[in-house]
Amino acid sequence: MAVKIIFWASLFIIFYSYIGYGILIWLFLKIKRLFGKPVETHIQQVFEPRVTLVVASYNEAEVLTQKIKNSLELDYPEDKLQIYFITDGSNDNSTEIISAHSRINLFFKPEREGKVAAINRVMPFVTTPIVVFSDANTFLNKGCIREIVKHYSNEKTGAVAGEKKVLDLNKTGDAASAGEGLYWKYESFLKTLDAEFYSVVGAAGELFSIRTELFEPTAKDVLLDDFIISLKICQKGYRVAYEPNAYASEAPSDSIKEEQKRKIRISAGGFQSVVMLKSLLNIFKYGRLSFQYISHRVLRWVVCPFLLPVVLISNLWLVITQNEPLYSILLALQVGFYLAALLSWLFSLQNIKVKLLYVPYYFVFMNLCLYIGLKRFLAKKQSVLWEKAKRKS
Repeated sequence: MAVKIIFWASLFIIFYSYIGYGILIWLFLKIKRLFGKPVETHIQQVFEPRVTLVVASYNEAEVLTQKIKNSLELDYPEDKLQIYFITDGSNDNSTEIISAHSRINLFFKPEREGKVAAINRVMPFVTTPIVVFSDANTFLNKGCIREIVKHYSNEKTGAVAGEKKVLDLNKTGDAASAGEGLYWKYESFLKTLDAEFYSVVGAAGELFSIRTELFEPTAKDVLLDDFIISLKICQKGYRVAYEPNAYASEAPSDSIKEEQKRKIRISAGGFQSVVMLKSLLNIFKYGRLSFQYISHRVLRWVVCPFLLPVVLISNLWLVITQNEPLYSILLALQVGFYLAALLSWLFSLQNIKVKLLYVPYYFVFMNLCLYIGLKRFLAKKQSVLWEKAKRKS
């Protein structure tokens, strides 16, 4: 009996974290729209506050010319848009490339202390009420600043999360790029639901924005500064809005090995974030925000990876000890899922594309990265300095 309870409880939590939460929020919002009042956003479509775009980079000379061109072509009044590029520690010709553009404010010091330290150092120089952060290797759509800042006409908005688009260059369709792209499409769907329910649960560093006055310097050892900054703003009673029409496009990881480097760092940062934001687990204090944070992040990052083997082992035990066909069917489905992931990996080594297998492959891959990320977090071996992942070109 105890094994049955463990099996079904574990299976329910896994299902809820990855699929059920989205279904629950979607149904809630559907009912609310039918019987409740329309969501009042209080957004002015024409709103032009002064803005600073901050781009932190390290040895990104190969993409800086394109990034600068992209930044200068943004559709926003020139006299209301400041552009800051930070190149701390760079030893390529990044500073020379940026220095050739008078509109861009360059911040450089020889020491490399990481992205968090660079942002902490430069934020005191920001004089505009709104700041937008973007990575050097991502490119923004022309109207993204306008789309982001309109949300700040609502005084309850403290931050805005943009969209991330993973480009399918040359329609390669390999497991690394396709899996990454599918993951972000699903995350975008959840962000839409989260934002309407209450708030987006954390922003991604490729493109996000905050009210300058709400910024607090972040500890230098923080791995996911974008996530921590945005959720600390939520803890102050503000919401993180979501704007899908403001997006940052980037090439997919060059290979699954390159994507693994990125995912392990994010995974280690996820465990660190749960520890740093432990007060958010208090649902009596933070209500809907806690519910979203636990459902969308904590369960997926901290709980589910350890329930996956529990479900498999307890299922096997029930097949051996119980004469119930249901458990045999569920075990066959689990084994089939993991075999599909293995096959996808073997096919990817031979450059064979089987799109049907991308989902199990990326799911298993992400959870394996969480195990490694936890090990690095506990051993304090995950450097705060980015090890740049190679992107397709």
